[in-house]
Order: sequence, then C-alpha cells, then structure tokens
Amino acid sequence: PVFAGMNGSAIQNFSCVIYNVSFMNCTWQAGRDAPADTQYFLYWQNSREHNVMECELYIKDENGRNTGCRFKNVKIKNNRAYFWVNGSSKDSSIHLYDEYIQLYKIEKLMPPSNITVNCDEIKNDCIIQWQRPQTSHSTIDKCFKYEINIKYK
Repeated sequence: PVFAGMNGSAIQNFSCVIYNVSFMNCTWQAGRDAPADTQYFLYWQNSREHNVMECELYIKDENGRNTGCRFKNVKIKNNRAYFWVNGSSKDSSIHLYDEYIQLYKIEKLMPPSNITVNCDEIKNDCIIQWQRPQTSHSTIDKCFKYEINIKYK
C-alpha cells in the first residue's frame, strides 16, 4: 500500500509560505525515527488540471538531506493544491506525508505600493492614497483591509 513504511519515518512540521507574489518556500524536518540515509522528495499539484511537479531546487541540511524546497513562478488558483513528500532508504520503506493546502492562506502579502501623502495646512487635513498589494490570486480591491498608523513628531 502507498502508506506502508516504518512508523516515525515520515517528515514532520511541513509548512509552506508564498512571498514576493510568485515565490514559495516549503520546509520540513526528517521523521524522528527515519534511518540516517533517508532522502526525501517533494511533489505538488496546483489543481487537478495541472501536471504533478517535483521540487526543482531542494534546501539541504548539513548531512545533504532534503529538508525544504524553493519554487518560483507559482500561481495561486482557487482550488487547493496537493503536496506530498515521500522518502527512500536502503534500510526500510518510508511513510508518505501528504497535505492539501489552500495557497491563498499561506501567502505573505506585499505592502501597498505608490503611497502618496498630500497635506493641506489651511484645511488641516491630509489625503493618503495607495495601490493595493500585488498578489497572484486576487484583483479585487474589496478583498483588502488597511490600517494607517500616524505618528506625530
């Protein structure tokens, strides 16, 4: 079966973050009981219509074991993406780890851009304007909430 493998051999603490609109980093830790020679491999599928992709650029620990991956050109679709990490060892079979993730929930948003401040001392008011953050998953302005923190000096 697909889930066969030694207990405690699957990866732990899997997490991903999307940043700068189209980059994604995923990281994990080796299974606590995984043999020393275990190597892990990450695959993901953005949605059912997309091809399965293996990590192109692994992040390695000091022992050369894959503990993360860097992706570029990531596009966020409405569907959830499917991730799985399998492993290989000459000593034993390794448990598969898998997870569905809604990518928009792991995106670290860019700051707003083109911020302008125009103050009128006579009227004693200021107009602050900006453009919404660039993001790969939404072009709808009403999706964003902003907070302005004004410090008087």
